Amino acid sequence: MLHLSSVRHYYLYTEVCDFRKGFEGLCNLVMERFGELLTSGSVFIFFNRRRDRVKLLCWEGDGFAIYYKRLETGTYERPQMSWGTRPLTASEAHLLLSGISLSSVTYRKRYLAKA
Repeated sequence: MLHLSSVRHYYLYTEVCDFRKGFEGLCNLVMERFGELLTSGSVFIFFNRRRDRVKLLCWEGDGFAIYYKRLETGTYERPQMSWGTRPLTASEAHLLLSGISLSSVTYRKRYLAKA
């Protein structure tokens, strides 16, 4: 199972993705939206039209890795937002991939240190 580390940055590709795309096709989608972030170690999340499959693309220091999952039943939520991409926290990425609706999550107040 893939570990979603809070050290990484996560980006949700909010448009429908053609799942025939492999490494080159997904990298091209990322380059169109992010440019220099491609080899930063960030994780890019893509859903198919039916939202029953997900691909995660990430740079692992010496090459790209694609993690691919197909749900047997159910679908993933694709948050409603403008086209393009959306940054996610590791917690949001975990909730999204676990089938929990981000719109129904209530966040409690926490201290955030200034960066």
